[in-house]
Amino acid sequence: MSVSESSLLNKGVRDQYMKLPQGERVQVTYVWIDGTGEGLRCKTRTLDSEPKCLEDIPEWNFDGSSTYQAEGSNSDMYLIPVCMFRDPFILDPNKLVLCEVLKYNRKPAETNLRMRCKQAMDLAADSHPWFGMEQEYTLLGINKHPYGWPQNGFPGPQGPYCCGVGADKVYGRDVVESHYKACMYAGVKIAGCNAEAMPSQWEFQVGPSEGMDMGDHLWMARFLLHRVCEDFGVVATLDPKPIPGNWNGAGCHTNFSTEAMRNKGGLQHIEEAIERLSKRHAFHIKAYDPKGGADNSRRLTGFHSTSSIHDFSAGVANRGASIRIPRQVGQDGCGYFEDRRPSANCDPYAVTEAIIRTCILNETGDQDAA
Repeated sequence: MSVSESSLLNKGVRDQYMKLPQGERVQVTYVWIDGTGEGLRCKTRTLDSEPKCLEDIPEWNFDGSSTYQAEGSNSDMYLIPVCMFRDPFILDPNKLVLCEVLKYNRKPAETNLRMRCKQAMDLAADSHPWFGMEQEYTLLGINKHPYGWPQNGFPGPQGPYCCGVGADKVYGRDVVESHYKACMYAGVKIAGCNAEAMPSQWEFQVGPSEGMDMGDHLWMARFLLHRVCEDFGVVATLDPKPIPGNWNGAGCHTNFSTEAMRNKGGLQHIEEAIERLSKRHAFHIKAYDPKGGADNSRRLTGFHSTSSIHDFSAGVANRGASIRIPRQVGQDGCGYFEDRRPSANCDPYAVTEAIIRTCILNETGDQDAA
């Protein structure tokens, strides 16, 4: 198998150092989104004592000219801690902290979509919006070939792989289960995982999360996934169509509800929200992948459990629709709906903000009001 050279290093030697006492001082790893809007970066500093809350973690800075975020002549960027987690790699009392990125003038960096998202969430707080996002991804060898696939061919056609069991049906379960445990240790609101329709493709779910927690926890779950894959020497790609042809793409289906939708008679509120979404399809397609719809155009073809990127549709238990109402929700008359359009590499801040603006703040048209 094609794995990274670093993964072949003797981990027993590393463990010898990881067991050394560190006294009262702690390591805090700052994590942020880089200038691509998809990549994650991190760096670590020492604090004199364990931080108990965000206020205990100071702002920091970094060289934005090396992360696609600034010119070399004015390269300092600010890291603003926004959400703290336990560190599953070097363990307690060490921490991971997700950060927003600000430019030299203290304004959000171009790929810092969190601030705008928070503005929308604050306006919608009384509706108590809940989200759950289903993050699909594909495991690749270091040579970018799907992990476990024949080197000079393809596995058998789709059918036996989704939620599969057995060495001839699933590849990389060790990575998946290690990631799950890392998320639980860190405090990420991971809800589940399963093998997907294409071999070497997997999914984990985060939520239900209210408001800003959705984006914060999904971004940290992605960071943990990439770090776990680093240890195993493989790559996790969030490309929405990593393998062309008769293979499923990868999405980030987003489940959404308000308090009114979850209560008795909520189906009416669900249908009203879907009606608003139907009038703003182009706006949502633009928000649902980092390239304004170009990435999703390879995935949303109307085949492989997707709708067409050009048309809006909705239905009960219909996985070929833009919006799916789960059958149980239809029977109960309340609950949530699933927006199946977001791509695997979407920014969850952009996705959740768009849903809030359309479904709760009743914004219309192809431009948002912010």
